[in-house]
Amino acid sequence: MILPIFLIFSLLSSASNAAVQDFCVADLKGPDTPTGYVCKKPAAVTVDDFVFSGLGAGGNTSNIIKAAVTPAFAEQFAGVNGLGISMARLDLAVGGVVPMHTHPGGSEVLIVVSGSICAGFISSSANKVYFKSLKKGDIMVFPQGLLHFQINAGKTPALAFVSFSSERPGLQILDFALFANDLPSEIVETTTFLDDAQVKKLKGVLGGTG
Repeated sequence: MILPIFLIFSLLSSASNAAVQDFCVADLKGPDTPTGYVCKKPAAVTVDDFVFSGLGAGGNTSNIIKAAVTPAFAEQFAGVNGLGISMARLDLAVGGVVPMHTHPGGSEVLIVVSGSICAGFISSSANKVYFKSLKKGDIMVFPQGLLHFQINAGKTPALAFVSFSSERPGLQILDFALFANDLPSEIVETTTFLDDAQVKKLKGVLGGTG
């Protein structure tokens, strides 16, 4: 019951980018432009373009963060193209975490379906932290572009569904941005105040070089 209500809320509260036409189902075989995918020709659109079944199965949490995000963005769910909305499924194994990250393209609303999740974000003006342990049925909003995180706060796997105010919200994970690339260690050390051993350890864990 909670999930259908959540989806309806998302549809009603999100701004539509398709005001001048009914819809713009993404033509994933066409060009990907700065404003999104081009529209399929109406004659080629079917009901299946407006249905996505990928959120019914859990994601693979056998990874370093013990978490999995299954997206239903324009790339996976062509029907949301141009509508300014999308969804995703979040699976957190015991000890799972989604590290500090941002969605530069949209705000996020999260609803906990099972388990317990500690979630929060940091304001950009005063670096004030807003976080809380969420239980089943709790909803939390994360404003667009702000650093935020989710941690499994319980002793059982946790499940949440999230809605975004964009069909392509984007994602940048802070840890991976700093340590999973070839930015020279000296620069990372200077800009983060970490010592050489710490930086090289994190680069080794996350696959970075330099």
